[in-house]
This record gives sequence, C-alpha cells and structure tokens, in this order.
Amino acid sequence: MRYGLIAGNGRFPFMVVEGARRAGVSLSVAAIREETDPRIVQEVDRFTWIGIGQLGKMIRFFKAEGVEKAIMAGQVKHVQIFSRAIPDARMLKVLLKLPRRNTDSLIGAIAAELASEGIELLDSTFFLQDHLPAEGTLTRRKPGLAERADIEYGLEIVREIARLNLGQTIVVRGKACVAIEAMEGTDATIRRAGSLLRGDRADKAEQKEVSISSGPLTVLKISRPDQDMRFDVPVVGVPTVQAMAEAGATCLCISAGKTLMFERDEMIALANRNKIAIVAV
Repeated sequence: MRYGLIAGNGRFPFMVVEGARRAGVSLSVAAIREETDPRIVQEVDRFTWIGIGQLGKMIRFFKAEGVEKAIMAGQVKHVQIFSRAIPDARMLKVLLKLPRRNTDSLIGAIAAELASEGIELLDSTFFLQDHLPAEGTLTRRKPGLAERADIEYGLEIVREIARLNLGQTIVVRGKACVAIEAMEGTDATIRRAGSLLRGDRADKAEQKEVSISSGPLTVLKISRPDQDMRFDVPVVGVPTVQAMAEAGATCLCISAGKTLMFERDEMIALANRNKIAIVAV
C-alpha cells in the first residue's frame, strides 16, 4: 500500500516523513507551493508541487502514484485558503458546496472528495504516536497547589471554548482567564497574557483595583471533544516553552494522547531548566 502526504508549512511534514521512514514506508508528497518548505524535496523520492487551489492536480497525482491512504500535515494559513487561492474546477466545486467558509468545513469537504476517489485521509499523527504524551507529569517538577487549582478551573473553561471552536488555549492566573486564543495561535496567546500581566503590574501604583489575581500563569491547551485528528491536531513545542518563560508562565497542561509535541526531548529539557511543569490530562 502506498501512502500520500499533503504537506503544509512548518516542521510537521518533516516529522511525518521521518516517522514514515522509521516505519519502512515511502511517501508520495503533494507539496503546497505557497506553504511547504522547499527542503522537503530533499527528504522524499516522489513528490509534486501544487498550488493551494489545485485539488484536481493533487488527486490526479495520488491516483497515478497508487495512493490509497493520505496524511495532511502542516498549517495552511486562513488567508491563503480563502483570499489568495486560485481554485481549479474541482476545488471550485468544493468551495461552492461549503456550508461555512471556515477551515474545518473546507478541509472536511476535501477529505470527502478524496474519499470519493478511494483515498482515505488518516489521522495526522498516524506515524507519530511516540510524540503523543501519556497521562501524567512529563517534567521533573509537578504542578504546585496554585497551578493545580488553575488547571482544575481552566479545564472547565477551555473545554467549553474548544467545543465552540473558539480556540484551544487559555492562560489562567488565580482562577481568572488572562487570555483566550483566537486566530493568533498558542504562542502569541501566551505572549499576550504576559503583556497583560506586565501592564497590570505597571498600573498597580495608579489603580488601586487589581484586575488580575496574583500568582503564576498557567497555560492550558486542550483538544476539542470532537477533535478531528486528521487535520486539526493540537501542537506544542520548544517555542511554546520559550513563550511561557518570557511571559512568566510556570505550568503547561495539555491533552494526553491528543497533543503533538514537537522536539519532545528538547521541549521537556527546556521546561526543566526554566522550572516549568508540563502535565498531560
């Protein structure tokens, strides 16, 4: 059986190629011209470049390669999909049928189009099971009492937000939401929380009322109850820990078995050096 890879941007597609290689599998890669790192072609034997709207070309390539199962890995920016793409006839047909103009609807429709051609879209983590954390504390330091209280509080909030498809990340301090993720991504949300915290401290002399409770910042990144692991996998990595260290966050809570950890060993080592606790629930 031959596997295909639809490669977006970032490190994720390279990790899938590496994971497939360890499993003895060679991938046929459809690389998105506007997004994919060109170095991907040095890692694979069989590939083609496609424009972001060239769904028909991608399907023809996979069919010619005998691909029966495909994996989608790497982000494709919202603006690229809905503002800059020049769709071919097949993509145009998909776009005209969309109930909503959001990424989940579009990629779900693409998955259905692939299925109509006998190509099954697999979970993005199919070759990366060792990058998904088991339940428990992953770092040397466990969450303290205040952090555990914020995790307990934050889980109720973030799961509801995730259910509404409003983001997967929140930052909490003293059982109060400091920042909620929108479209900017996890790391930017963490930095925004740090900025708000610094602003709060600067204003204390002038404002007798403290708008954010005292204590450390705790970050929660939790998957949705109906998380579609085929194309929407929660991801954390070294930059996440770096952002936490800059923002003054001391604890990260992620979903066990449903969060992809990029450069896992390096990420945990950096957290240990900064005395940041990471726990999977």
